[in-house]
Amino acid sequence: MKDFYDCVVIGGGPAGGAAASIVADSGVSTLLIERDPVPRFHVGESLMPECYWPLERLGLIDQVKRSGWQTKKSVQFVTHTGKESAPFFFREHDERECSTTWQVERSEFDKMLYDRASELGADCFDQTRLIDVQTEPGDTDDQPVARAVVVRTADGTEKTIGCKVVVDATGQQAFLAGKMGLKEINPDLKKAAIWTYYRDAVRGEGDNDGATIILNTKSRDSWFWFIPQSRGITSVGCVGDNDYLLKGRGTPEETFEEELANCPGLQPRLANATRVGKITTAKEFSYMTRRHSGPGWVLIGDALGFIDPVYSSGVYFALEMGVRAGDAIVEGLKKNDLSAEQLGQWTDDFKEGASRVRQLVHAFYNRDFSIGRFMKEHPEHRGNVTDLLIGRVFHEDAGKMFPALDRSIEMARANAMLKADSMAETKPMST
Repeated sequence: MKDFYDCVVIGGGPAGGAAASIVADSGVSTLLIERDPVPRFHVGESLMPECYWPLERLGLIDQVKRSGWQTKKSVQFVTHTGKESAPFFFREHDERECSTTWQVERSEFDKMLYDRASELGADCFDQTRLIDVQTEPGDTDDQPVARAVVVRTADGTEKTIGCKVVVDATGQQAFLAGKMGLKEINPDLKKAAIWTYYRDAVRGEGDNDGATIILNTKSRDSWFWFIPQSRGITSVGCVGDNDYLLKGRGTPEETFEEELANCPGLQPRLANATRVGKITTAKEFSYMTRRHSGPGWVLIGDALGFIDPVYSSGVYFALEMGVRAGDAIVEGLKKNDLSAEQLGQWTDDFKEGASRVRQLVHAFYNRDFSIGRFMKEHPEHRGNVTDLLIGRVFHEDAGKMFPALDRSIEMARANAMLKADSMAETKPMST
């Protein structure tokens, strides 16, 4: 580990690995550090099809094809009554190879990206913890300039490393956002998750065997993800409001079992399956940072923000941010311009695209919304919905369905209120 690098990337997940690869491949001296031993466990196994393009840019498509990971060709939704939607097959929207994606073991996937950064010239060190990012005053009080990082290496030695650019890819730890007070929790999406793994769960048939399945519980207070992986393992997780899942109830395992008993679509799939993983929890998924870059620093991946696990956008967005930030850094070093504007030139376009997924997430959590009903009402928008499920959100027409979606929700809400009023009027009075 040298005393100075042009670029230091903190965090060896998809965002950090992608950014380090892009920057190192340009010939820039690059350091990538990861606090845990690589490979390391991480949740978030389902990829959107649009992951194809950043993976192609990184030269990894052939390696991914050889990996043996479960292919994913569709997504499916199951209502609170157990009724299954028709699968959304990606190839029906786009027949190209990019319409097939994967359900990955994140320990293996992230290691592949970490190793790729090393192959392209980055110095990569795991078991190396970030202690601090040293800054000095910038032109304005809220724009400190990053100048160095302080790390603790695997043998316990603390080392200060000078640099021109710091890339914060520290995930939900969001080191710089925490240090600068930039992180804001979305008050409407304060969710928690409880998840584990099963062997021999019942999957879909044919090309739907690798589908990510989203299943609502009877009460609709929570939902489950069902993500088939390789080697007969399936990731199964329950998501609900933080207070609902984690406060005033039993252990997370007891809560998971109670919610499973409340999910008619999932019970048959797990009836003869064996749980093979421990119960794990996480909370407060959704947040965004007020500012995403400054002189000599930029935030990417979950360190910039995270929406929600429901549409599996996390890994794709992390890869996309890594590539875009990497390009901005390389260009900035060539121009000798490492301003906030240069390093964050990609963030407005990225956030506009990501906001479309956020809108669909908010619709999902609206009790008056049904994706199946919306498709029946507006079959002309099926391609637009599939675009969002694929991750194809960075074009101007990606959000054209939302006016119709909003009207559908309002109409469903009005009908529900009329039904409730009618039932109240006809209910016999007690004596």
